Amino acid sequence: MHPTDHPTAWDHVPTRVAWARHMAMNVVGLIGWPAGWVALIGISTFTPNWVVWVFMPYFLYSFYRFFVQLTYFPAALGIRRVLREYPWQILERMPSGLGRYPGARDDGIWFEFRNPSGSEERIPLVFLKHYRSYWWLRRLDGPRTKPERRAQIEPLWFAGDPRFLGVVAASGRGGQVPKRLHLLYQRPVFDSRCAPEGWGADPAAVDRAGRAGARYLPEPSQSSAQG
Repeated sequence: MHPTDHPTAWDHVPTRVAWARHMAMNVVGLIGWPAGWVALIGISTFTPNWVVWVFMPYFLYSFYRFFVQLTYFPAALGIRRVLREYPWQILERMPSGLGRYPGARDDGIWFEFRNPSGSEERIPLVFLKHYRSYWWLRRLDGPRTKPERRAQIEPLWFAGDPRFLGVVAASGRGGQVPKRLHLLYQRPVFDSRCAPEGWGADPAAVDRAGRAGARYLPEPSQSSAQG
């Protein structure tokens, strides 16, 4: 069964496996960074004092990475919520860029999607978080992007609604499984200080985004009026 034929992306077994692998790597990192710190402390007790200074950059960086690693878990759970609500779309040659998208609220690398409301409007999803975005950065459209790197994200897997939030992924195993799951979202759906944008979404789309994890959404009546 083709990945896009499932009611939701979560119903696609390889997607659940990909998410489990994603979460397992989070756990490995959470354990690995402090474990390395403890191991080097142990080594330094049997070596000259100057060795401690050699290890010092790792001690400092691993302390930082441990706390960064903690932030990956809420993102992974957010990915799962989106996958349990939306089906996969496999999209060819999605416009993307490394600079600021014209008129976008935020600066950053981005993908451009067609508005699901049926209009010709285009909607950018910006990588608001820099963590784990470097892999994508090297593959989005840019003057120095190598064609073979760009080909690694073509076609693009997408589950979600670009008016609110979604998960992007690259193709793996001949295009049969997703990899490099990454959560993207419009800032207003998680930031109460930003005015919600409906982008012409109807009440059903707004409710669905709420079930997928969006916290702050436009009123259905406002969304209907925009449509």
